[in-house]
Amino acid sequence: MLAQQDILVEIGTEELPPKSLQTLAKSLASGLETGLQQANLSYGLVHVYAAPRRLAVWVEAAQTQQADQTLERKGPALQAAYDQDGQPTKALLGFARSCGLELSELFTEETDKGAWLMARQVKPGAALTSLLPGLVEQALKHLPIPKPMRWGDSAIEFVRPVHWVVLMLGDQVVPATILGLPTGNTTRGHRFHAPEEIEISLPSEYASILAEQGFVLADFDQRRERIREQVARVADSFDARPVIDEALLDEVTALNEWPNALAGCFDEQFLQVPAECLVSAMKGHQKFFHCLAPNGELMARFITVSNIASQNPAAVVSGNERVIRPRLSDAQFFWNQDRKQSLEAFLPALEKVVFQQQLGTVANKIGRLEQLASELATELNAEPAAAMRAARLAKCDLMSLMVGEFPELQGTMGRYYALQQGEADAVAQAIEQHYWPRFAGDALPQDTLAQIVALADRLDTIVGIYAIGQGPTGDKDPFALRRAALGLARIVIEAGLPIDITHWVARAAAAYPQLQISAEQQAEIVAFIVSRLKSYYQDEGVSAQVFDAVRDTGVTRLLELNQRIQAVRHFASLEQAESLSAANKRIANILKKVAQPWPDAVVETRFEQDAERALWAAFCQVRAESLAAMAQGDYQQALVVLAVLREPVDAFFDQVHVMADDAELQANRIAMLNHIRQAFLAVADISRLAN
Repeated sequence: MLAQQDILVEIGTEELPPKSLQTLAKSLASGLETGLQQANLSYGLVHVYAAPRRLAVWVEAAQTQQADQTLERKGPALQAAYDQDGQPTKALLGFARSCGLELSELFTEETDKGAWLMARQVKPGAALTSLLPGLVEQALKHLPIPKPMRWGDSAIEFVRPVHWVVLMLGDQVVPATILGLPTGNTTRGHRFHAPEEIEISLPSEYASILAEQGFVLADFDQRRERIREQVARVADSFDARPVIDEALLDEVTALNEWPNALAGCFDEQFLQVPAECLVSAMKGHQKFFHCLAPNGELMARFITVSNIASQNPAAVVSGNERVIRPRLSDAQFFWNQDRKQSLEAFLPALEKVVFQQQLGTVANKIGRLEQLASELATELNAEPAAAMRAARLAKCDLMSLMVGEFPELQGTMGRYYALQQGEADAVAQAIEQHYWPRFAGDALPQDTLAQIVALADRLDTIVGIYAIGQGPTGDKDPFALRRAALGLARIVIEAGLPIDITHWVARAAAAYPQLQISAEQQAEIVAFIVSRLKSYYQDEGVSAQVFDAVRDTGVTRLLELNQRIQAVRHFASLEQAESLSAANKRIANILKKVAQPWPDAVVETRFEQDAERALWAAFCQVRAESLAAMAQGDYQQALVVLAVLREPVDAFFDQVHVMADDAELQANRIAMLNHIRQAFLAVADISRLAN
């Protein structure tokens, strides 16, 4: 058994960017694993560490020596290896010399193309100590660092200046120069509590030594949970419920090596400002966790996480209270100033805000939204005037002082300002909720008016941006069209809106007369929107084959598309599904070989065999029932009815030769198969389910 040792890699730096800390650490570990795999070296568990000033990886039980490799090289053909006198030719001598072998060490191998001389050599495996520096350098090279830094007069680049590098195999340092620094076995602890060097004796003791001697919790998840527990405990001390936003918790975890949660407070007069504004100030500027009273209202308290275990925590709290006050004062000022004018009074300012250079201003966009929202309201039996009003005011708060300072409050402030000036509740809700869903899994607009404005906004953006050639490519999607398309589709499906995307893409295109968006472009946009549902359904447990089976029908009423997908999903679970899917695939392949138009008339008197008579009789018996089910929108029942054709279809293909020599007989059988194929296609192309 080959020897095994633990690996420890640590890159010590200046404070790393908190929002990318976990990604960097995981990428380093992944890159190191990839290197070990490519070097054919086995290893055990991989532990990832990420703290503000360090990225580290501990790999358990790594194989310390590559296995020897037996290599075979093919030389000249036997008949070309010796001359007429039986002496080795130049080709043979050159081959043996290149292999570093004597002629007697070569062997002959017989193949179907003749006999060849071969060389067999053993390549000794390399030691991990010689490979490890290169593996680490390759892993570092592939870290996702968008803007690497240089420091001092060095040409070395990294995400932040590097101060030390640990590289160990077992209890030994692997000597190398990485990122311009010699490797060692000494790390550094907390910048203030333990700034001196700390020696690491074994990779397995890395985390415990840092915690005990260095005041550093290197494990991100452990640190994260400690912060969560501390915040909850501090909140309990004054009977509050802390609101722990997971993204904020991750960021705070990435900012602290030795976290200590402390409670502070602010003047209760600020509670007159909408809670969302105060929360944005606390979270965005100071990374505070806000607290709710037992009645659910915001309290004039906050919890901050300090990176030191201060001997005077009151001073730390006082400093945080002093810093947050001007932030809250700003929010109060913005709130008071914005309310001095109506929401609609912000409209003229939007005429100077560019939506997109080729598509005009935000004011132009609002004009298009009003028209689209009015038309959608008419189709969905809502009030067109209310839809136009909501669309008109939807973007006005973008010019408010509050949203200028806290962009994440767009829509939310519009709702507050609309309600204050006496707008209808539904209009105010639509202003806020037309941005929903903002991310995967987010809530949808709750009522029809909000859904209408949300659909109009997304349709306008997708069609306009796509039409000027700025649609998503690869991993680039600067206008977030993929998210907009999925949000649009989710609203239609989950809110049960019976609209046809093809029609509404055309209506949105008509609002851009200057672009002259062709029918082909519109079809591409529709296909793009529908395609975004593939991942949506996969998250719901629907296979890609089921989705493709329905998408291929060209249905663009998304509510109907959803009903068909659920029907095919159920059909795929039936025992008849595999056989019928294969039969449909076989029928499709047969029809591809026949010139169109395919025969349509089925003449029963031309049937020659019992199997074809039985299949046609069975099909005629279920066709009407299947059509009736589809007419009621019950696609599941339509497929269940057709599923009884499995046995007669199987018998038909076992006993009947479709492409008979008799032209009339062949045409009759093709016509029957075409009818069966079209009956299934009326719901979905179930041939896509076949392997």
